Amino acid sequence: MTIVFDFNSAWYMLLLSFLLSWAAMLVVRRKSQGRREVTEQVFLAFSGLFALGLMEFFAVSTNLWHYTPGDWPVILWPTYLAAILFGYQLLRSIEGLVRRSALPSRI
Repeated sequence: MTIVFDFNSAWYMLLLSFLLSWAAMLVVRRKSQGRREVTEQVFLAFSGLFALGLMEFFAVSTNLWHYTPGDWPVILWPTYLAAILFGYQLLRSIEGLVRRSALPSRI
C-alpha cells in the first residue's frame, strides 16, 4: 500500500475547520479551564484516535470498506484528532450552559 499526500482540497478545508473551531472554543472557554482539563482533553483525543484506528483496522481487514492502492487518505487521522478535540470543547460548552440554566434564580 502506498501513501500519497496529494489530497482533494476539501480534506484540508475539513481539517482546518475542525482545528479553527477547536481553537476558537478553547479561547472562549479558557477562563474555566485548568491544567487538569487540558490533560484530560489530550488524553481523550488520543484515546479516541486509538479507538478510531482500531475501527479502521477492523473495517479494512473484514472488507467493510477498502482503499484502492495510492488512495489511502492519510489526512483522515489528523482530521479525526481535530474532530475529537472540537467535540470535547463543544460538549464542555454545552455542559456549562446546562449547569448555569439549572441553577435556581435568586431574586
